[in-house]
Amino acid sequence: MEFDPRWLLFVLPAAFALGWLASKLDTRQWKREQRDAPKAYFKGLNLLLNEQQDKAIDAFIEAVQNDPDTSELHFALGNLFRRRGEYERAVRVHQHLLQRGDLPRQERDRAQHALAQDFFKAGLFDRAEQAFAALRGTPFENEAELALLSLFERSREWRKAVEVARHLEQTGTASFAARVAHYLCELALESLAREQVGEAQALLLEARKAAPQAARAHVLTGQLLAKQGQAEAAMAAYAELLALNPEAFNLVAKDYAEAAIACGAAERALTALSLQYHRVPGMHLLGAIAKLEPAAAQQRARLVEHLRDQPSLAAARRLLTVSNSQLSDEEAPLVGRAMDQAVRPLQRYRCAACGFEAQHYFWQCPGCLNWDTYPPRHVDE
Repeated sequence: MEFDPRWLLFVLPAAFALGWLASKLDTRQWKREQRDAPKAYFKGLNLLLNEQQDKAIDAFIEAVQNDPDTSELHFALGNLFRRRGEYERAVRVHQHLLQRGDLPRQERDRAQHALAQDFFKAGLFDRAEQAFAALRGTPFENEAELALLSLFERSREWRKAVEVARHLEQTGTASFAARVAHYLCELALESLAREQVGEAQALLLEARKAAPQAARAHVLTGQLLAKQGQAEAAMAAYAELLALNPEAFNLVAKDYAEAAIACGAAERALTALSLQYHRVPGMHLLGAIAKLEPAAAQQRARLVEHLRDQPSLAAARRLLTVSNSQLSDEEAPLVGRAMDQAVRPLQRYRCAACGFEAQHYFWQCPGCLNWDTYPPRHVDE
């Protein structure tokens, strides 16, 4: 049977019509998918802005199911899980992204950074360290090293913290000299706990060289020397602190006075303390002066003068103690106890960054974990 070319007049139009119909169906399905995915995405965004995180997560999950190849939706979903404290689900989302073979290099680095943050927030510091270390040589390297610095501080791995801080300084990120000095001081305290005094002294010397104006290394050096019975050397360490960082000298004013008494240099110390008090009056300095010149009449005169210029409950309480008040033997303790209760909340140090108050001075705030945020004065001053 011979082929009749006239059949082409029917076959070709039919094939064209079927192809056109199939393409229209595919286009319609694609448009519907594209319409559904943004709808779910914007719904999730709206819920997120209205602080309805549970419903926002459901909307983003729906959006991801409609369009599983969209990495931005995965990032949004993973970040939401992390903010809610659902770290395991956040890890799964970001690990899923990393397993995709078609993910561009830039997005892969971003997913690695997000995964490292998940581990850090979850307290899985070992895995976080590995994840952050994998970001070296990427655009996220600087952020990763800053996060590693925070991680090493929390885990008290001070030697690693020193290395990272110095590397950040070399890259021009910022100056970390003061923090390096703190890390070296922490290592010195660990050495002292092991009774390795020579190693501690070497670390404190390195800390003073790293940040000459940082107070902590001078304070620890003076206290170590005083403990070893080297009062003259301790006094010299405190005097160096007074010259470099006069405000921080408040922390060791009484130690300075005790070292001066121990080495017979009370007069010299009294002169130095009096000059510093006239420059920056404070109760720490008055307490140190009182150790060197303990006569009640002189203390009373100094307190009265202080109260005229710097009224405070602490000074008033001290004046009540040293003066011969008109209160009876029964009344004086009652008034003293009442004033002690009023003064106690004001005899604290307050973090300038977060407002966390503490009875003792901290070099690193327990609340916000920032360094050197406690002014060396009590709240009432």
